[in-house]
Amino acid sequence: VKERGTYGEVRLEKLLSDILAPSQYETNAEISGGKRVEFVIKLPGNGDAPLLLPIDSKFPIEDYNRLLDAEDKTAIDEARKSLAAKIRSFAKDISDKYILPPKTTDFALMFLPTEGLYAEVVQNVPLFEELRNKYKVTAVGATTLSAFLSSLQIGFKTLAIEQRSQEVWDILRAVKKQFGEFEKVLSTAHKQIQTADKTLETIVGVRTRMINRALRDVEELGETGSIKLLEVTDEADE
Repeated sequence: VKERGTYGEVRLEKLLSDILAPSQYETNAEISGGKRVEFVIKLPGNGDAPLLLPIDSKFPIEDYNRLLDAEDKTAIDEARKSLAAKIRSFAKDISDKYILPPKTTDFALMFLPTEGLYAEVVQNVPLFEELRNKYKVTAVGATTLSAFLSSLQIGFKTLAIEQRSQEVWDILRAVKKQFGEFEKVLSTAHKQIQTADKTLETIVGVRTRMINRALRDVEELGETGSIKLLEVTDEADE
C-alpha cells in the first residue's frame, strides 16, 4: 500500500514539476489543524495569501485488479461496485479534510495514476457526477491533469503580465528619459570631435606645409647665401 501511494505521489509530482514553476505549487501542504494534503496548487487570492487547490493521489489497486481479473458478468458487476465504493470513500475523505474555503478552493482534485483506472471511473457517469456534485471532487488522470495544469499556466502568465504591465511602462518611460540625456551627450561629443578634427587639419595641413617650405629654404641657403624668414604664426592663423 505504501509503495502504491508513493508511486501515485511521485507521478503526480513529476507532472506538477514539468508544467508549473516551484513557487506555483507546494508539497505536503498544511490546510488547517495539522491536516496536510499531498499537493496544493497556489492560485491568485484576494490578498497576499494564495488560494490553495488541493490535489490528492489515490490508487485502489486491489479493487481495480479484481475488476480486471473478473471473468463473468456477475464478478465484473461486483468488482465495479466495490471499486465505485472505494472511489466514493476517497472522495469523501478528500472533501472532509482538504476543502476548506476561503483558504482553499471549493473543490479538490483526486489524481488516479493510471489511465485505465481513470477511464473506469470516468465511464461510470453517475459516479463521476456524484463525486463532483456531492463531494466537490473531480477525478483526473495523467492526461487530463496535464491539460488542466497547462490551462492554469496560461492563466498564470496572463495574470503576471497584467500585474507587471505598470512596471513595464515605468521602465519604458525611464528608458525614454535616459535616451534623451544620451542624445544630448552624443551631440556634445559630436561637436567636440568636429572641433578636434579642425584642429588636426590646422596642425597637419597649414603648419606642416609652412615647416616644409622653411626646410626647403634651408636647403637653398648654400646656393643663395641668404634665407627668407617666414611669418609662420600669421599665415597659420589665416
